[in-house]
Parts: sequence; C-alpha cells; structure tokens
Amino acid sequence: MKKSVLLGTLTVAGLAAGAAAAGTLDDVKARGVLNCGVTTGLVGFAAPDANGEWQGFDVAVCRAVAAAVLGDGNAVEFVPTTGKTRFTALASGEIDMLARNTTWTFSRDVDLKFEFTGVNYYDGQGFMVPADLGVSSALELDGATVCIQTGTTTELNLADYFAANGMSYEPVPIETNAEAQPLYLEGACDVYTTDRSGLLATRAAFENPGDHVVLPEIVSKEPLGPLVRHGDNDWGDIVRWTLNALITAEEVGVTSENLDTIAGETKNAEIKRLLGTEGTLGEMLGLDAEWAKRAIAVGGNYGEIFDANIGPDTAIGAERGYNAQWVDGGLLYSPPFR
Repeated sequence: MKKSVLLGTLTVAGLAAGAAAAGTLDDVKARGVLNCGVTTGLVGFAAPDANGEWQGFDVAVCRAVAAAVLGDGNAVEFVPTTGKTRFTALASGEIDMLARNTTWTFSRDVDLKFEFTGVNYYDGQGFMVPADLGVSSALELDGATVCIQTGTTTELNLADYFAANGMSYEPVPIETNAEAQPLYLEGACDVYTTDRSGLLATRAAFENPGDHVVLPEIVSKEPLGPLVRHGDNDWGDIVRWTLNALITAEEVGVTSENLDTIAGETKNAEIKRLLGTEGTLGEMLGLDAEWAKRAIAVGGNYGEIFDANIGPDTAIGAERGYNAQWVDGGLLYSPPFR
C-alpha cells in the first residue's frame, strides 16, 4: 500500500520530463480514456467488486477527473500498482495520474519530480495486533515480529519509532497488502504496520474483525493524495481543482442529488462559479463550463464519497477526524473558486 523510496531519482526525473512534455490533457482526450494508477486491492479505497468493477475512495477521485475531462466517469482504465511500481508507471507515462494511498513527502515532490495535487486523506502510520496478544500500546511491542512492506517510508518510520523507544523488532518483509494478510493471520508476524486507514480496511476484510486491535499510537504524518508528473502544469491544475471541487461542494452543501436544483436556483456566487453558471473557470482549465458539475455528479461530493466507501456505516468504519471540513474542526480545506 505504501511508499517506495527505491527508484533511481535521475531515471524517474528523466522519464517524468519526457512524459509531461507530451501534454497529458491532449493525450487523455485523444485516447478517450483516463489511465489511473491505483493499489493492487484495498477494500474501501480501491478494489474490484464481485462484478470486476473498481470501487473505492481513491477510485472515486479517478472517476471524478474522467467525468470532468471526458464527460464520462466510467472512461477510466484502472492500472494496479505496487509500492515499488507506482512511481515508474507514472514517470513513464503508463498512467496519467496516481490515486493510490501515496504520502506527500519532500523527496517525492522535489527529487522524484512528481507534483502532489492536494490531500484527499490525512492519515498516520499505526499498528494492528491480534486481540489475544494482550497488547494495548505500541510501546509493548519490544521484540515483536512485524509485517512490513519493504522499500517504503513505512519501513523507515518503523525503524525510527522502535529506535527512539529503545525497542527491537524482527521485520517480515512483504510486497503488497494482499501478501500481508495471510502471513499476519497465520501468525508469521505479531504485528502488521501501515497507514491506519489501510489497517482498518485490512481488518474489515477478515472473517472475524473483532479478533484484531488497531493500537492507539499514530507514529507519523501521512498526507495522502493524487499526484501527477512535474512539468505539465495544465494537467496538474485539472486534477488539483477536481479534488478541490469535491471538497468545496461538501462545504457549500452541493451534493450529487441536489446539484441540478442548486445550479438553477442559487444566489451564492461561489456555487455559481463552481457549477459553471457564472464566470469562466472551465475555460481557464481548457474544459467546458460544467466540468466540476460532472465531477460532483459521478460520485458525489467529498463527504458522500467518504461515507459511501470508508465511513462509519461501512465495514471500514472510519470516522472523519482530521478529514472533516475545516469548519467542523478538521483539516479539509479548499482554496476558493474565484
């Protein structure tokens, strides 16, 4: 699920520069399909359903961008990527954007030459253990075996946390979340560590979720969000402002169910600009006036997407917490549509 740090930065930078020069918006329009990188499978965030249709919180961002650009939220080719392959896929142009539980860090932004277009989930690294282990705090994990994705910032955070607290551990290396689940359930490791959202999603897929505990400690900052290649600012603007449209829509009360009514009746100037009944924001992006309206219609505003895929009434059971709107005590905040 997490953050590869093993790519050769010069190679990635060179690939990114070459791919960006082509003009991603023109490529997507000519192709008629958005190639969107996602995880190999994490329930609630990105995974195929029983019919093979991709569903989830990150999938919804891909569909919103496709709706904004192509007029069709289903015009998406979902490309599964691992922690080690995701950056190469983006840099080479195999995918147009990456919407895959990826943490915004200095080196990825500056050294690997990617551009994060915002944060769609404020997360932090945590720990999950079997309830019968009798552990209530990560500070009780001295000597534990830990399932950990190699070549990731999760791995680095784990080493830092244990060293800072004078504890030791034995790593059990894994490549993907799917690989971690059976190892953890079979007792090959005492602990599974990754983003807390990933732990909740993993636990929800277990036959007996109540037999496992996500410990209270959060040991890192993990601002997750979609990213694109450096050097194609026009495309970066489209992905950034599509995400912002979903966030703003929730703040101002625009939903997938009421947007047609509000578009025709509102006197709120920002809502008019958002929905394209006033101003030229779409033209500035190289899109038509209703780009944001389509993005909101395909899966709803940010709150609708959260509640439908990972919220309290789903198997994931995530609370809004830091991901609440800024007016409700959270960190979610979009620049104004002006």
